[in-house]
Amino acid sequence: MNKRYFVIIIGIISMTSIVVYVTITSAPSSYAFGDSLKKSVLTKNKEDDLQKSMTNIDISDDKVVNNDMAFQFKRAPEFQKIEGSINTNDGIPVTITSLKGEAVLVNFWTYSCINVLRTLPHLIDWDTRYSDSGLVIVGIHTPEFEFEKNTENVKSAVQRYGIKYSVLQDNVHGTWNAYENNYWPRMYLVDAHGYIRYDKIGEADYDYTEMVIRSLLNERNADNGIKNMNHSKDTFSYFNNSNTIQYSLINNVTSFLLQHVDFTKIQTPELYFGNQSSRSALGNPEGFRLGQTIDYFLPTSSSSSSSSSSSMSNSSIKPNTIYLEGRWKSNPDNVELQSDTGRILLDYSARSVNMVIGANSSDKNQSQVTVHENNSLISNKSKGIDIGNNSKFIANEPRLYNIVNHQSYNSDNHTLLIDIKGKGFQACVFTFE
Repeated sequence: MNKRYFVIIIGIISMTSIVVYVTITSAPSSYAFGDSLKKSVLTKNKEDDLQKSMTNIDISDDKVVNNDMAFQFKRAPEFQKIEGSINTNDGIPVTITSLKGEAVLVNFWTYSCINVLRTLPHLIDWDTRYSDSGLVIVGIHTPEFEFEKNTENVKSAVQRYGIKYSVLQDNVHGTWNAYENNYWPRMYLVDAHGYIRYDKIGEADYDYTEMVIRSLLNERNADNGIKNMNHSKDTFSYFNNSNTIQYSLINNVTSFLLQHVDFTKIQTPELYFGNQSSRSALGNPEGFRLGQTIDYFLPTSSSSSSSSSSSMSNSSIKPNTIYLEGRWKSNPDNVELQSDTGRILLDYSARSVNMVIGANSSDKNQSQVTVHENNSLISNKSKGIDIGNNSKFIANEPRLYNIVNHQSYNSDNHTLLIDIKGKGFQACVFTFE
């Protein structure tokens, strides 16, 4: 081959390789499909669609990236329009600039999202084990629901789940937009020089994410003359041989969050009560009418309120569809009970059912909820972690409540009937596992 043409061909191949490499590692904003705000990992198909952008470094030998990082990687944007902070030292603002020289994990989350909550034990473990080696985790709390903008509500969630790292309130989505994010959860790993070296959308891949954390810490420590951590052929203390997380302070919440989820066996999608999502699934013929208060009736009969609360036929209800009884007001992100009592009926197929309940607008600020399944009170073997005696719980704060937690998956549908006593109860969304 002519030497001149050979050189030209080699040059073209080299430039093509560089373009592909930059595309893979630059965390483009075109991940979103459909709605501008997306939760990740709801079905197997979505799980397969999840993408991650990672470094081209060999994390097994901690090869240090050369000086052309500015060409290969994107700089982490500064945190923008932060309205509050939790777990910060003396209220000193946490910024990307102030964290230069550290390995930083920027985690976008919102406290009522089950997909987010399942990542928290991993984040807490990494913070415990690697903060002394230079890892700084910053939780960017970008709310989905209006009640999640309240600082006291976020503080309560931080305490409930045992979060010790800094949390910044991104109520107007300023930092969310700066990072061109479209998902909860999403993790960005930023190196000591301020470049995004890893971008993980959604759950799972915790072992690989931890390997990248260790690699970036070794880079950071090498720059400071600190001996690298030895993780060659390491089995993380976080896991045993069966890949079960060993957590020192196991409690009901943590145990629940660490349950294995088989997305292929969840037949009911996320179901919204309000009109903020295309997945809204109110089945009453009256429909959802924003700003209006409507009297709803369950499809069995208009006089069903006089029947036994545990005897409900499913012959006239559609699966994966929400039915209401009582007087409810249609709000943008919830339906709010205006009568003293109300009901919610659902036919679903999943192992677990979670319900996000909003802030109660009544003076009493709480509602008593009784859960029935398949025409009886829910059994002790199937009740969720938030269910107390006699299949009841008190909805006394706006958050996610786990109301059903079967021991295993099966293909059968379940009929869920929820009785509510207490005006002001706000139903936001059902999620399933």
